[in-house]
Amino acid sequence: MPTPSQNALFGMGNPLLDISAVVDKDFLDKYGLKPNDQILAEEKHKALFDEIVKKSKVEYHAGGSTQNSVKIAQWMIQEPHKVATFFGCIGKDHFGEILKQKAAEAHVDAHYYEQNEEPTGTCAACITGDNRSLVANLAAANCYNKEKHLDLENNWGLVEKARVYYIAGFFLTVSPDSILKVAKHASDRNKVFGLNLSAPFISQFFKEPLMKVMPYVDILFGNETEAAAFAKEQGFETDDVAEIARRVQLLPKVNKNRQRIVVFTQGREDTVATVGDKVTMFPVLDIDQNDIVDTNGAGDAFVGGFLSELVQEKTLEQCIRAGHYAANTIIRRCGCTFPEKPDFQ
Repeated sequence: MPTPSQNALFGMGNPLLDISAVVDKDFLDKYGLKPNDQILAEEKHKALFDEIVKKSKVEYHAGGSTQNSVKIAQWMIQEPHKVATFFGCIGKDHFGEILKQKAAEAHVDAHYYEQNEEPTGTCAACITGDNRSLVANLAAANCYNKEKHLDLENNWGLVEKARVYYIAGFFLTVSPDSILKVAKHASDRNKVFGLNLSAPFISQFFKEPLMKVMPYVDILFGNETEAAAFAKEQGFETDDVAEIARRVQLLPKVNKNRQRIVVFTQGREDTVATVGDKVTMFPVLDIDQNDIVDTNGAGDAFVGGFLSELVQEKTLEQCIRAGHYAANTIIRRCGCTFPEKPDFQ
């Protein structure tokens, strides 16, 4: 199998610093949060950020969905360094410096668009048991600018070097034009473009940009809740995850040389994936409930593991196995962090 070349995997998204703390139900209720959800911060959540940093065991981790996934992919691959490229926008501030440092430590080739208008984005991860409620304050991440970053010759050169592309649906709220430019490039050159449904609110409130990019999507990721939200918005009239996967596979597609692959994870239940014209169930690795520290980042880790094998042109089964391994590893730890080396064959 070919060793992946540098910059073979390209990711673009919202680089955020995760502020993670264990909270109680009263805290969730106070800010109107569901135990397991991802939302964008509104005015009413401003005080939440002030309150969560005062919690006794608050932790700071480099986050952002796409950035997590490409980091995990790079960790799974190990050598060479900088197989994964990442683009996103940060502020010129302390949190931004932390994100730069963490990306460098993970051997990801991160090229941030840095600006002064807004501070680096943050994400409050409110942990209760094995649930996590994420509240993202995009700030700088929302300032990503296609003309001032993606279109620049040196940056676009890195896009052209890649063979596999991955963008979380969260970025649809920031720069759909950037996503389309990358997706069309992948489609025109028969490369692989992956997208994640990311959260129910993307399918609900960003339906138009989501469906504009869908014809270019070679691999669609999501979890069972996101799949159900997507199906409802599209009028599929089914909540059967396997049936939804099949229907999504049949949505219009520009590059006919690649059949769309749909992969839906379901927590501890089987992962559902389209294999050719069939839908197949892949059981996840067993884990004792007591070993689960924090499910934040499990979905990102699954995608990261998957991409690490995909970029090495492995089979779908092997990609999913790697995804399950990475997710199983990450949920035993706090935040989307990982041990020094993977133990995956």
